[in-house]
Amino acid sequence: MKSPQAIIYLSSFTRISIIFYGLAIICLTSTTVFASNGGNETDYLALLSFKSKITQDPYKVLTSWNHSFHFCDWSGISCGKRHKRVTAVQLSSKGLKGSLSPHVGNLSFLRHLSLWNNSFQGTIPHELGRLSRLRILYLYENKFSGVIPANLSGCSNLEILWLAQNNLSGSIPKEMSLLLKLADLVIHTNKLTGGIPPFLGNITSMEVFSAEGNPLGGSIPDTVGLWKSLTGFYCGGCNLYGQIPPSIFNLSLLVTFSLPENHLTGSLPTKMGNQLQNLELLQLSGNKLTGILPPSISNCSKLGYLEMSINDFSGKLTIDFSKLRNIYKINLQHNNFHGRGEADDTRFIDSLKNCTRLVTLNLYNCNLIGVLPISIGNLSDQLNHLILAENQLFGSLPSSIGSLVGLTYVDLGPNLFKGKIPATIGKLQRLQILDLSRNQFSGPIPNAIGNLSLLTELYLDINKLEGHIPSNLGNCTKLNGLELANNRLSGKIPNQILQLPSLNYFLDLSYNGLSGSIPSEIKDLKMLSHLDLSYNNLSGIITSSLGECISLTTLNLRGNQFQGTIPSSLSSLGGLGVLDISQNNLSGKIPQFLEKWKSLEYLNLSFNDFEGDVPAVGVFANASAFSVLGNNRLCGGLDMLELPKCKETGSKKKRFPLFVLLILIAPALLVVLYCVHLFCKKKRNSQQSQSSGNEQSSGNERLLKVSYNQLIKATDGFSIANLIGEGGFSSVYKGILDSNGDKYVAVKVLNLQNRGAHKSFLAECEAWRNIRHRNLLKIITSCSSVDFQGNDFKALVYEFMPNGSVHDWLHSSAKRLKLNLVQRINILRDVATALDYLHNRSQTTIVHGDLKPSNILLDDDMVAHVGDFGLARLLGADLNQNSSTGVKGTIGYTPPEYGIGSAMTSIGDVYSFGILLLEVMTGKKPTDDMFNDGLSLHKFAYMALPDHVIGVIDRDAIVLQSMEANAKKVEECLVATIKIGVSCSVDSPQQRMQIEFVVNELQRILDVLHHI
Repeated sequence: MKSPQAIIYLSSFTRISIIFYGLAIICLTSTTVFASNGGNETDYLALLSFKSKITQDPYKVLTSWNHSFHFCDWSGISCGKRHKRVTAVQLSSKGLKGSLSPHVGNLSFLRHLSLWNNSFQGTIPHELGRLSRLRILYLYENKFSGVIPANLSGCSNLEILWLAQNNLSGSIPKEMSLLLKLADLVIHTNKLTGGIPPFLGNITSMEVFSAEGNPLGGSIPDTVGLWKSLTGFYCGGCNLYGQIPPSIFNLSLLVTFSLPENHLTGSLPTKMGNQLQNLELLQLSGNKLTGILPPSISNCSKLGYLEMSINDFSGKLTIDFSKLRNIYKINLQHNNFHGRGEADDTRFIDSLKNCTRLVTLNLYNCNLIGVLPISIGNLSDQLNHLILAENQLFGSLPSSIGSLVGLTYVDLGPNLFKGKIPATIGKLQRLQILDLSRNQFSGPIPNAIGNLSLLTELYLDINKLEGHIPSNLGNCTKLNGLELANNRLSGKIPNQILQLPSLNYFLDLSYNGLSGSIPSEIKDLKMLSHLDLSYNNLSGIITSSLGECISLTTLNLRGNQFQGTIPSSLSSLGGLGVLDISQNNLSGKIPQFLEKWKSLEYLNLSFNDFEGDVPAVGVFANASAFSVLGNNRLCGGLDMLELPKCKETGSKKKRFPLFVLLILIAPALLVVLYCVHLFCKKKRNSQQSQSSGNEQSSGNERLLKVSYNQLIKATDGFSIANLIGEGGFSSVYKGILDSNGDKYVAVKVLNLQNRGAHKSFLAECEAWRNIRHRNLLKIITSCSSVDFQGNDFKALVYEFMPNGSVHDWLHSSAKRLKLNLVQRINILRDVATALDYLHNRSQTTIVHGDLKPSNILLDDDMVAHVGDFGLARLLGADLNQNSSTGVKGTIGYTPPEYGIGSAMTSIGDVYSFGILLLEVMTGKKPTDDMFNDGLSLHKFAYMALPDHVIGVIDRDAIVLQSMEANAKKVEECLVATIKIGVSCSVDSPQQRMQIEFVVNELQRILDVLHHI
């Protein structure tokens, strides 16, 4: 039995327990209620404000941001364990679009804010400056604009600040110097100006500074040398000038030093390698640096990438590469590494034997004089690019080169090599391109070259090679170009090389001593573009098999001993641009099919024995486009030829009596008059019908509609045989419409199952309603119907362009034709004129949005027509105005601002035109495999200006130009043209060249070329 005191004690304890229990329940209840309302009210409301500014959330990452969960459990949110305050917001690469709420500045415990790779736009809120605990701020790869907020200086604990790849402008604010803990400042690829401010040197904690791709200007301040912890310095393409301050070379922890494509001058300190021993990447290409390349670079034992090309370095290359065991790329092209006195500029190669990771050795155009040492064979078996062209290397090519089994690309011409080509070259089983041209090699072409089964291009021209062409070159089954011109080769043309299925680019055997006839196997080269057999001892008749080489654009048989007539089978070569059969023993009449070839630009029939009438139409209508000199039995033609008049035949002398003529023509005249009467009557009825019908239709709808059935018939059921092109939204077929006579048309059928195809159709229709210009593709009609299964069907019918697209001429495996320089600039002028019309001279400003070579089509006269307005935008119209999160246009041609969400503009078309121009002139696509590691088509062209432009121009561009007599003028034209392309394709829209000026400048260049 419990005592009273115990009972009282228990009773009191019970009451106290009940009270505490009640309080606990109240606390738990209130906590639950508070959590459901957002926990810490400030953070909760700030996050809700953040969510309210998001307009697109494709991955639904903010779905969890609701009352059902405590905000610390929301996606992307981290909180502190003690106070349950937000410490991190990590929403990178979530596809979010919208603006950044200024209320984020209320997350006072925030340490990490990561929003990179989204589509945030607008300005960066200055309220972020309240986040005094913030250490990491990732806002890169968005669409932020405006200036860098000066208030960020309030983030006194900030260590990492990444604002790169936005649209920020203005200068770096002075208040930045207060961020004394900042280690990473990454602001590359914006529009920042004002130079690298000296006050940044106050941030002595700096480890990485990246500002490349900003038009900063100015010089590099000496205060950068205060960044003793710096490991990465990236300022390529920043318009920097002046000398590199000496203080930088005291930054001993520097790993990456990248300053390409600036205007830096002066020389490098001789002891830089002793000071920067941690360097792994040294990139100073595309500047104006002088002096020697410091031998002390040998002490940078960790160096892997050495890029010093396109400068004015001089003196012998004395770097001891044996100490650089990690080196994998050496790019030193376009410098002057010839030492005074002895011709031993290649001694450095001996020291490369320990560089087992070396992949690229490029010393193109470095004025090297000397013998290529045997030690070349000691280089890494990983080496795949060996480029020593445009130097003065002499002596024999060491047989040890056969040890470099990893090689895929070898360019050793032009140099002064002599002796035989070593047979060991046949061991290079991975070789794809071999260029030994413009040397003094002699002896036979080694049979071992036939072992190179992956070879695609072989250049052995302009040497002293002799003997027969090896028949086992037929084993090189991937060969698409063979250049053996200007040698001393003899014997017959091997059948085997004429049966290579891949030979579609060029076959040049000119200026040799080949004999015999052209083998009939030539018919197997159906895809060959360029065939040159000129100046040999070939004889017999011109084989009719040549007529099966239907892709030929150039055929040169000049200076041989061919006899007989021009075979009629050549009439199938309708794509020929150049035909030269001069200086032979050909006879007979000039075939009529020659005057019908609209693509023919130059025809040379001179110094043969042709007879009869010279036509005066087609190519024969332009005296500068053909030659018939030295054919004494020809007559007629243009007056300026001063040929005798042709004698009239007996049949021509006959005169019909007048009454006989009246009897013959009277019935026909009556028929004609009756037909005219019926036509006029029908036209009146049609006009009345259209007048009544148009009361219900748009006044702009003038095109005669066609049915699905008519298009089926026109294209033979949309057969694959008539398919001439495919795109993302459509397929294009060649066909003949009954209503269009016997002329071909191009039928563009929309793939309506593809998302966006319908919108593309509407955009193109709307564009065509507003434009008419000689350099725009002509639309004939349209079709909006259903197919035989009841599915929607939409198509557009255009005038057929017989010469295909510019893309075909530049890149098609068929390589139908080669475009010479004048043709290319004519095409570019035509395209620029079309853009000037669309942007400035049409009733409604139109942005094309997808300018590229495949959308530039060529008619019979090689006049360019811009087509495919599927992505077009009419400025001021409602159609197609909504911006998209996706990149508009085609990769490689799309301006960078589209990639960060900017609206389509006419200046965006100018960027695409710039890339198009550079592609037309260099023959390289912007997506070429060579464009990596920061190199682009724009940079490739920019680095060649002004002294090395010839090196980047497509060889075909100058094939018909008189480079010997007018080399300086032609080169000036090339430089001027490349400058236009570079100016149009700069990243900054405001700095691009205006299209009106482009048209004027291209016309000026054409005028100069026409007078050469």
